[in-house]
Amino acid sequence: MKFVKTEDLRNGMRIARPIYNKKGVLLYERDSKLTDAAVNSIKNFGLIGIFILEPAEPCPPMSEDDIEFERFQTIQVYAIEEELREIINSKRTKKLDSIVAAVVKSYGHLNRKINFTQNLRSREDYVYKHSLNVAILCAMMCHKMNVQVDEIEDCITACLVHDIGKLMVPDSLIKGETEEKIDEILEASQVNGFDLIESVYSSNPNIRRICQQTQRVLAEFKEGKITEKQKLVTGARIMIVAEVYDSMTAMDANEGPRSEVEALRHLVGHPEIFHPKAVEALVNSINILAPGTSVELTSGEKALVLSVNPQDVLRPMVLVFSSNQIVDLSDRRMFDDLEIADIMKTMDNRYVMDEDALKKFTFS
Repeated sequence: MKFVKTEDLRNGMRIARPIYNKKGVLLYERDSKLTDAAVNSIKNFGLIGIFILEPAEPCPPMSEDDIEFERFQTIQVYAIEEELREIINSKRTKKLDSIVAAVVKSYGHLNRKINFTQNLRSREDYVYKHSLNVAILCAMMCHKMNVQVDEIEDCITACLVHDIGKLMVPDSLIKGETEEKIDEILEASQVNGFDLIESVYSSNPNIRRICQQTQRVLAEFKEGKITEKQKLVTGARIMIVAEVYDSMTAMDANEGPRSEVEALRHLVGHPEIFHPKAVEALVNSINILAPGTSVELTSGEKALVLSVNPQDVLRPMVLVFSSNQIVDLSDRRMFDDLEIADIMKTMDNRYVMDEDALKKFTFS
């Protein structure tokens, strides 16, 4: 699987992931071949590119959860874009409550893990896609932490609006600037957006509080200023973890994502910033090292994850390719010096696994 920019799409290429319109109607199914008309349609959608299958590559599996996740993202990203623009223009909300309700309904009551598959982002749509993904993660994490309903709604609302200040920056202000300078301008503008959030949610100061605390902690952490645990509201503790995880694992056309393992190690390694209970809730919400994931060990060997370790997700049972040996990394007496270095780099983390064969050899 590879990412192909829109201008490089050609007749006959096979689509790797489904394409929906803003209403969630399926336009192009996976494994279907592009036509000239389809290429023109994709250009008109404003997509910067799509994932394409290699000529001999089989189409990776997608569960019903995977399909619904991509469809849900497409619908809500368009809705969030319209709503945030409405807030900027009129200083009031129209449909944000319904978006919050949709996130809670779809992801705020799950008792199973999902594949948190990242979507590709451009600078134009980054805020909308990032805000939605952070909201989805927070909905699942809040459920795992038994957060009260009103606090869940406040947290998800904060996720959806926390970056609105970045949308208020004129194009002329960032045109021609370096990526580093643009990031500085956008981060400063995020703080300015908190006044708008306070105005829109004057009857609920907790929305601004969650946004402000999250931004302040992460800004201070970036500058190395935090030396002790912060007194934060629950929504901020959860949002800080979701914000960083999504930012680290996101994909764009210019820079590859950090792996889920690298992101998790970062979160676990800084308990003074990332609340351990929130990190645990994240681990219990999404698949990070599911059976079938290809990994590289600290020994340099490649291996395949056979079964997860509920006590320590980073130390599963694996099959080492070079020796055909099954290694249980949870057994620290035998393998204390052996760990997973990282996930083998691929553009998609779905896998093809013979589940019947796993069960035959007692791996559930």
